[in-house]
Amino acid sequence: MFGRSAKLIAMDELDTALLRMLQNDARRTNRDMAAELGIAPSTCLERIRGLKDRGVITGYHAEVDLQAIERSTQAIISIKLRPQAMAVATAFQDYVNKLPQTLELFMVSGASDFLAHVAVKDTQALRDLVLDLAKRQEIGDIRSSVVFEHHRRTTVMPLER
Repeated sequence: MFGRSAKLIAMDELDTALLRMLQNDARRTNRDMAAELGIAPSTCLERIRGLKDRGVITGYHAEVDLQAIERSTQAIISIKLRPQAMAVATAFQDYVNKLPQTLELFMVSGASDFLAHVAVKDTQALRDLVLDLAKRQEIGDIRSSVVFEHHRRTTVMPLER
């Protein structure tokens, strides 16, 4: 995660259309996408493989309704570490990423070192999680904010240059 270098990937209109289709419904058939785009199924498959090979498509995932699995309370937990050292940050990141409550973890600049997006059953479970985290010796400060609404963009396209 640390030190990843971004690589610019050239994409044309066909790549962008396929990327949009797959992000909207990754279970669409190759034949269906090819027909909609007016290309041969073999061309469609080759283009999708190319997007995977170039690292544009990194996986396929099922979206889960958090309420259906009894994790409807979401929060952002702001964490300041002490001491601020890469070894401490890396170890903490590994720990938090393994917690089942963690949805996303961001290393950030500013007043906090990390922002953890978590989902738990209720506010009691959130309190327990925050108190457990606060016991860790590397935590200098911890604050939580309950998320009332969460809107997530499901499709991300390259920005026009």
